[in-house]
Amino acid sequence: VQLQASGGGLVQAGGSLRLSCAASGRISAYHMGWFRHTKEEDGEFVAAVSRSGLPDGLSDFVNGRFAIFRDDAKNTVYLQMNNLKPEDTAVYYCAAAGDYFQLQSGDSYLYWGQGTLVTVSS
Repeated sequence: VQLQASGGGLVQAGGSLRLSCAASGRISAYHMGWFRHTKEEDGEFVAAVSRSGLPDGLSDFVNGRFAIFRDDAKNTVYLQMNNLKPEDTAVYYCAAAGDYFQLQSGDSYLYWGQGTLVTVSS
């Protein structure tokens, strides 16, 4: 399956963005995740959602600001980001995992989309 992330852009601190990850095929068989690359860290886990649609972990830095959800009818996964901070500036990637195992690890994912850049200005 091919994944296409979109929705990034420039936003002021405190603002919101919704990232989308559209798949070329059906995502119902996959657990989906979002990761990000910042200046300080590559491959930082952000959030995951299981095949059943239940969020499976949100990183501590999210602290209630982000939400992940999926729409299998549209073969799309979303990352809603609210109250954005300058430290959220990163390239965000979506990925698909076949097995429900260590979804917070990038090694668990089979397919990756290209990133979408989010820049948060102070």
